[in-house]
Formats: sequence, C-alpha cells, structure tokens
Amino acid sequence: MSLKKHVKLGLSALALSISFNSVAAEDPIKVGILHSLSGTMAISETVLKDTVEMLIEQQNAKGGVLGRQMEAVVVDPASNWPLFAEKARELLAQEKVDVIFGNWTSVSRKSVLPVVEELNGLLFYPVQYEGEESSENVFYTGAAPNQQAIPAVNYLMNEIGVERWVLAGTDYVYPRTTNKILETYLMDMGVAKEDIMINYTPFGHSDWQNIVSDIKRFGSAGKKTAVVSTINGDANVPFYRELGNQGIAASDIPVVAFSVGEQELSGIDTGPLVGHLAAWNYFMSVDNDANYDFIDQWIEHTGNDEAVTNDPMEAHYIGFNMYVEAVKKAGTTDVDAVKDAIIGVTVPNLTGGYAAMMPNHHITKPVLIGEIQDNGQFSVVWETSGLVAGDAWSDYLPGSRDMIADWRKPLFCGTFNTATGTCGASAGELAAEAE
Repeated sequence: MSLKKHVKLGLSALALSISFNSVAAEDPIKVGILHSLSGTMAISETVLKDTVEMLIEQQNAKGGVLGRQMEAVVVDPASNWPLFAEKARELLAQEKVDVIFGNWTSVSRKSVLPVVEELNGLLFYPVQYEGEESSENVFYTGAAPNQQAIPAVNYLMNEIGVERWVLAGTDYVYPRTTNKILETYLMDMGVAKEDIMINYTPFGHSDWQNIVSDIKRFGSAGKKTAVVSTINGDANVPFYRELGNQGIAASDIPVVAFSVGEQELSGIDTGPLVGHLAAWNYFMSVDNDANYDFIDQWIEHTGNDEAVTNDPMEAHYIGFNMYVEAVKKAGTTDVDAVKDAIIGVTVPNLTGGYAAMMPNHHITKPVLIGEIQDNGQFSVVWETSGLVAGDAWSDYLPGSRDMIADWRKPLFCGTFNTATGTCGASAGELAAEAE
C-alpha cells in the first residue's frame, strides 16, 4: 500500500473518531429521579421530583454540563419499599442513568443501597435520617442525628425545661434507630427511664385519639413534657388534627417534628398548631436573597403563587449543584471519577452560607428550630452559631461510637473501627443484614 493511501486511511479513521466523539459528547447526562408519586409518601416526595426537574431545566438553560444537556428519567416506586430496589435497578441497568436523586424513607433507601453498590451507581439522598450508614455510592445531603435530633432535644431541655419525653414515630428503621439514639442520650443526660414514653404507628395511621389521650395523660405528671416526632408522611395530618381536637397547645406539650415541613403543613389548618416546633436545616421563611430567588423560581416553575419550599428541596438543590461541580471538576460523568472529585466540593446553601461534602459523604449544615405560624410557615426561634458536619456513626450507640467513615484513599472505608483498626462490612451488606 502506498504512503498516500496510508495517510488517506489514517485521516479517514481520525475523522470517524472525531465524529464519534462529537456524538458521544452530545449524549445527554441522564438523571434518574426515584421518588414516590403515589401512595402514603407522595405528600412529601412529589415536590422533590418536581424540584430536580426544575434544577435540570435551569442547568440546561446555562448550557448543560461539559457541553451536554441533562435529561430527567422519572420512575414511580409508589411508596412500595421493595419496588424502590426494582426501579433503581431499572434506572441503572436499563436506562443507564449517570446519577439518581431519590428516596425519602430510610426503609426505601435501605432497599436501594445493595443495588447502587452492586451496579456502582450514584445516589443523592435528601432527607434527614438515622445515621449508622456511609456508602461509597451514596451522598447524604439530609441531616444526620447530630444535625437535627440531638440539637432539637438540647433546645427543648435547655430552653424550655422539658423533663418528660414522648418519642413518637412511624414504625420503621429511621424512627426506631433515631429514638434508640435519643433514649440513650436522654438517659446519659440524667433522664429517668420512666420519664420516656416511646410509641410507634404504621405508615398512613389515621386513628390518633387513644394515642393522643395517652400523651396527654403522660404529660399530666407535673413535669414539663414534649413530644419528639418522627412520624412520617400523610399520618401527620390526622395526628396534628387530633392534637387540636384534644386541646393540646404548644404551651402545654410542645411537639418538635423531624419530618414535618411547609409541604406537610400546607394540607391542614395550622391555627391550633401555632407554637409547635420543627427541627430542620432550612425553612422557607429564611431571610436572604438566595432563598428569595429560589422561592421565585419555584413559584414560576409550578405556576402556583401559593407553592411552598422545604428542607428536602434545599437538600436536592445542594446535592444537584454538588454533582454538577464534581462532574466539571472530574471532566467526566464516570462514577468513580465523580466519587473522587466530589469530596471537598463546596456550594451555596439557601440559608446564606455554604455546604461542603465531607469525606464521610455527609455535608455541613446549620441547624434551625422553627415555630409553626398560623400561615403555615415557621419562625426561626433558634439556630446554631455555625455549620455542623454530619456524623455518619452516632457517639450514643455502643456498636458505632468507635466507627468513622472516610472515602478518601488509602482508607476508603465507610465502617472503619478506630478501636480495632479494621474496615467492616459495606453499607449495602449491613442493610441486608438489618432486614
């Protein structure tokens, strides 16, 4: 073959390669959205699907990421915990998404964990949870217990003088583990076991008359009493309604909720609930320009002047922007490259500060206590002086107080035991064992 033909063939191959790479560069970045759009958790999760879609639209309007547009791939796991795993597998194995934003309940996240670890996916999880977990494939942008539950209890104890405690939750892993942490913490702080009442109800529970009567009776012992609520989903509506029916005012027995925000309050008459509390890391009422801009964008996106924002929406806002920055930093959507690049990424939050991704895949957050107002908003009555880094493993549980997570090499472990110097099971394996 002549030199001329060699050159010609070489140029043809180069042109084909350039053409192929150009097409590949134009492939969309596929973003899986794994939120319940039906069932008991739809009241909380539907707006999170809408939030991610809005963020994708905004990013595409800026030119996308690395010259590529982003594309939402939406599935509905329908508040069905095993179905979350099936839908996660569908997103990763069939749809070939680059990243997933999803889940609310811990039981749904535990269902998804082994799938994202097996298929090496990326999951951004936006809701407060019980901790006791750190996966190389999951980024926890909601609060760990030390960023919500513990500060809330400290507020009730130190600022309101609470001495008796009702730990009321939905019957699944998040409330049970959180309450185990809180019970240990309260007893370490000198609270007697008989001054702690614990109650669990199923998802969607609607008949609260007897339980609220029990709470009222428990609070009549002459000691200041409060309810710490890990009740999730649409069961909150009849719970708060029954509090009002039985005349339990916040001045008598305050309730501090960890899963009730503006979205949940939008469905009920908040008049009787004025003064009850919630602990989050963001409230719609926060006074700063970044928050006002986000609210305006949300109202425009929904076409609803009455639309509200809430904490898990802000967590998706933070997580989405962290993912975008990590992809830019890595120069690729390759999962392993993004996992390496995202540690240390810092982006603005909506409370006037910044969130940083820590080596344990949790982020830094302020902690806010809000008081319910008659317009369904929260007035901030207390906040931390600075940011709190999320702790994957609680100091108040014997099995985890020696554990740390650090996904930087060479340690690269989510279950490192500082007492034994060894790395334990993966988060997915621990989740499977818990089932």
